[in-house]
Amino acid sequence: MHIMQKYFISLTKTEIKKCFHISSLGVILFGLAVNSCLWFPTKVQAQTDIYCRLSPEAIAQKENLRQGVLEGNKEAEKQYQDILIKHNRQLSNCRMRNWPKTQGIWLRLYPCDARPGEIDRILDKIVNQGYNQVYIEAFYNGQVLLPAANNPTVWPSVLRVPGYENVDLLADSLKKARERGLGAYAWIFTMNFGYTYSQLPNRQEALARNGRGQTTLDVIPDNVNLQNHLGASHAFHTFIDPYSPQARQDYSIIVNEVLKRQPQGVLFDYIRYLRGVGSDSVADEVKDLWIYSKASRNVLLQRARNEAGKELIKIFLDKGSVTSGDIYAVSSRGTPRWQSFFSPSANGRLPKRGSGTQIWELSVAHAAQGVIDFLQVATQPVQQKGLSAGAVFFPGGNRRIQGDGFDSRLQPWDQFPSWMEWHPMSYGACGNGDPSCIVSKIERVMSMTPKGVTVIPAIAGVWGQPFKNRPSLEIQMQAIKIATPQINSISHFSYGWQNIEETRERKYCRLSTGY
Repeated sequence: MHIMQKYFISLTKTEIKKCFHISSLGVILFGLAVNSCLWFPTKVQAQTDIYCRLSPEAIAQKENLRQGVLEGNKEAEKQYQDILIKHNRQLSNCRMRNWPKTQGIWLRLYPCDARPGEIDRILDKIVNQGYNQVYIEAFYNGQVLLPAANNPTVWPSVLRVPGYENVDLLADSLKKARERGLGAYAWIFTMNFGYTYSQLPNRQEALARNGRGQTTLDVIPDNVNLQNHLGASHAFHTFIDPYSPQARQDYSIIVNEVLKRQPQGVLFDYIRYLRGVGSDSVADEVKDLWIYSKASRNVLLQRARNEAGKELIKIFLDKGSVTSGDIYAVSSRGTPRWQSFFSPSANGRLPKRGSGTQIWELSVAHAAQGVIDFLQVATQPVQQKGLSAGAVFFPGGNRRIQGDGFDSRLQPWDQFPSWMEWHPMSYGACGNGDPSCIVSKIERVMSMTPKGVTVIPAIAGVWGQPFKNRPSLEIQMQAIKIATPQINSISHFSYGWQNIEETRERKYCRLSTGY
């Protein structure tokens, strides 16, 4: 009986009569006190709607208790823990009954989230809205969500305020999420290492470069349209050469540090190259490809089967084309040969394995293979621990365009490991009331997904109203459910979009020094 007491609800005598009146709807359990009863499943059902959102009364009760905890009220602290357990049970039961079974949300934390009770408040809001999974961003924009006093990476910590050196926002948020029954994932950028990395003198060889000698940092500021398209927060992203041993070593440190904080899974984002806008969004010549860094170039040359092949690849990389005269010039060393690596297929994907005969196709395939190889190396520690891992991608990132051109992101997601979760970012802005272009992205992914792969679409928007030329989340979700009923998990981008003013305050507030 003592174990059950923490789930009991205090009732007045009138409410006790109501318990007896509806006893046919559920089992009544009586506690030690005369005025305590609990019934299942009636009370649980009354606390949530079809989207598993808690009632305003339940939300207010929990928030009052959280405030009491901040004020040092010991009784409130016990009741707060009890209500977290209660809401966990209600959310779990509701998700079992309603679609989707798993509903996640993407969350970025800021230094001011180190304020007492702030992470609790944010995670409570997530539970209140019916989410049972949260993706906490642990590496973004060249910063890591690790304590400044325990950060062995080459990136600065998100929280760098004096007095907070030992505050571990990632560990704290993952732990508090688990306490609420939330599936707690760490979400990390992958090939986008951020502006801070580009400024390290001893990491210049690790940066991705195109055939014009540019890094991705060089390209963005020179292109005003691209800067406007990406937004100021993305203007200084820096992508790395996925073949670089240094980049792989640096990234492995991040992954292992994240795993020490015991997430239930890790989501890998930016598994691709930079995408330009307009004509720059299509890679249709070799100098558009980000394969001119030392490591990538060397690996491509190693794909030659003989010296003639290597020499012809060099000419192609340097000149951007080969002529019959070039072929004749190298023929003294034999017939040029290189790996039968990939060849373009007719279904709109990036090249798949087959018989490649042109150096252009070899070069594109080499760039795409770098993405795949980097992801495989990055996910090894996660797989070894038996944890979930997710690959985040754009459904259109692997398209062939305009004959010999390709989407410049060169994101071969249809060749990502099948043991991973696939998270297609289905962010189409097709009109405030029209979800068709969003659904079509997901349908394309499902048509190309190997059997057994778990697909968890990420959609963007807010509840109850259109946002940024997208329908409400409810409209998007219903359309997805109808079109692809086999999908049973979905995620929403993002907490910040759903709480714009609050997020602005969290992002720009000044944290007092001293913890």
